[in-house]
This record gives sequence, structure tokens and C-alpha cells, in this order.
Amino acid sequence: MITAPVKRASTFFLKAVIILIGAVVLALCVFLFPQIWHMALRELPEYKQALYPALIGFFATALPFFFALYQAFKLLHYIDTNNAFSASSVLALRTIKYCAIAMSILYATGLPMLFIIAELDDAPGLGAMGLAIVFAPLVVATFAAVLQKLVRNALDMKLELDVTV
Repeated sequence: MITAPVKRASTFFLKAVIILIGAVVLALCVFLFPQIWHMALRELPEYKQALYPALIGFFATALPFFFALYQAFKLLHYIDTNNAFSASSVLALRTIKYCAIAMSILYATGLPMLFIIAELDDAPGLGAMGLAIVFAPLVVATFAAVLQKLVRNALDMKLELDVTV
């Protein structure tokens, strides 16, 4: 069995990683995405109308991403307070799953534009990279769904044991 200080140290590390990931993505949203957009407007002015939805898509995917990070932070708090196998944990995992699915759908809607840009630049690898970006959140969603089912089963067994005793 893991002792309390070791468990708290590992969850503290994971919370720090979540904060760091959130800060990096926030910096990308604030600094890099607008620069890419301005560069694309200069390089491809004939695709100006298509670039607006792309920028909106970048920022739209940030919303479920940050919400999923918040839910992961809450899940680590539940682990710290010995409530890992609770309905709140199941709800947090379900929310993470839905956020990842939403991100994947948003990325998939921008994929046709990426294929057009790949064709213009004669970069076939760009399309494959876009598919990887679409499928990465689906992997997270699948993992969250598996964890959600495991936590739900453990919670059901815990409730059944409480009723029996």
C-alpha cells in the first residue's frame, strides 16, 4: 500500500505537470496561433476566408482542453482526499472523455483545410500529421472511458460490500 506522503508527492507532481501543460497551451493560444494566422494571411491571401474558421477552430479546441485539464486536476484532488472511487471521479472521467471527443471532432472539421494546404505546399506528410492530431484525443477519450468503467465497477463493488456488511 502506498503511504500518504508518497501518494501526495506523486499527485503533487501530476498537478504541477497539468499546470505546466496548461501554461504552455495558453502561451500557444496567446502568442503562436495569432502569429501563424498573420503569416498565413500574408502568404495565402486568396484563402483569407478559409483562414478565419481555422483560427476559430484553434481557439475552440482550447476550451474543451482546458476544461479537461481542470477535471484531471479535480480527479487528482479526489485521489488526495481518498475519494478516488466515488461518483465524482466517475463524473470527472466522463467529462474528460467528452472533452477529448469534442476536441477530436473540432480537429476533424479543420482537416480538409489542412489537406488543401498540404496539396499547395506539396507536403503529403502534413495530411498524415493532421490525422495523428485528430486521433490523439480519441486515444485519451478511450483511456478515460476505460478508467471510468473501472472506477464505476469498483464503486459498485464498494457499495455492494457496504450493503452486505
